[in-house]
Amino acid sequence: MQVTLEIPDDVASVLQAQGLDLSRAALEAVGIEAFRLHRITAHQLRRPLGFGARYELDGFLKRHEVWLDYSPGDLDADRETAERLWQERQAEVAREAARERRAG
Repeated sequence: MQVTLEIPDDVASVLQAQGLDLSRAALEAVGIEAFRLHRITAHQLRRPLGFGARYELDGFLKRHEVWLDYSPGDLDADRETAERLWQERQAEVAREAARERRAG
């Protein structure tokens, strides 16, 4: 979809003189506000902004002081996932070591 904005010439010239790409700035502003209001997801925001990886979007949001919603429950879930993955990796390493001992 294409959207057209009318910006007074004096305002546009000031913004452009500061090196601002008005089309990009408008796209970013709309996207940031929609994300902040939970109307779009991070993935939906990433696509029009052209970010290939989530960490690029995270940096962009941080520069614009948009903080991710991360609750204590999210932290607990991440900690549980990390612990499970650590245990799985330790079991995998032990199996590999046992195979090497049997083969050697």
